[in-house]
Amino acid sequence: MTKEEIDLLAYELANLRLKADLTLAPQYPAFSDKPYPLGRCLEIRDEMYKLIHAQLAHNSESLAPLAHYMQSAQKELQKVWGSLRDEYFQNAIVVGHWYIDCANDTVNANKPRVEIKKLEQSGFSAIKDFEQFVKIAQSYWQVTVYQNTAFPALAPYFPLICENEKGASWLAAANDDMLKVAMNSEFALSQRILANLPPPPKAMQVRWRQIISKMPNPDELLTHQGDPLSFCKSYSESNLATDLTFRDKAVRAFMSLPKGA
Repeated sequence: MTKEEIDLLAYELANLRLKADLTLAPQYPAFSDKPYPLGRCLEIRDEMYKLIHAQLAHNSESLAPLAHYMQSAQKELQKVWGSLRDEYFQNAIVVGHWYIDCANDTVNANKPRVEIKKLEQSGFSAIKDFEQFVKIAQSYWQVTVYQNTAFPALAPYFPLICENEKGASWLAAANDDMLKVAMNSEFALSQRILANLPPPPKAMQVRWRQIISKMPNPDELLTHQGDPLSFCKSYSESNLATDLTFRDKAVRAFMSLPKGA
């Protein structure tokens, strides 16, 4: 796409974002006390992805540069999540070698809603390990990160516990990309980060145990006790890194937990 086509596409997508905002702003008025659109890059990206597809399906002239590029390059829109310059977690759209950020104003609301760049110039990259995730989380989310000793049987998949400045805590990193990081390494990367993080405060572990004690039928993966590093080794030796059924069981156990403690 030429610069003129990129500028036109960015303008049209910014107009489409206004439609997305009309849908999303009433649903998500705030995120951690910050007003919409701050912190809502996932929701905005997903809504824009739907709207763009709908426009393309109707052969909208406004998105003609994008449609022509997709046809000539034989490329489809892809949702992506990862690191933006190792400063932020970002949800965006990639098509071929173009990076389309339809939620460019979710960290700084004064920025343009939409940014389109060549992928290699965007600063966007996949997150390769948990150390990189922790580095971004600590600065971007303003959290302290601990070993997941609260639920050691889940630690191979979710090795981290994040705690924010208000004392709320949650397991991380809870998305498909980071699950793949854990499983593709046969849990070696989970084991490595666990070995280099401190355990959470006892008060935090007590809170999580109290939550489990009040659940009517907690999953057995939530009640196991032990060393999270030992679970990593055991899962690796049992070839659970390629067992999608067991992965789904771990995810269901995670999903049964409250959002935070």
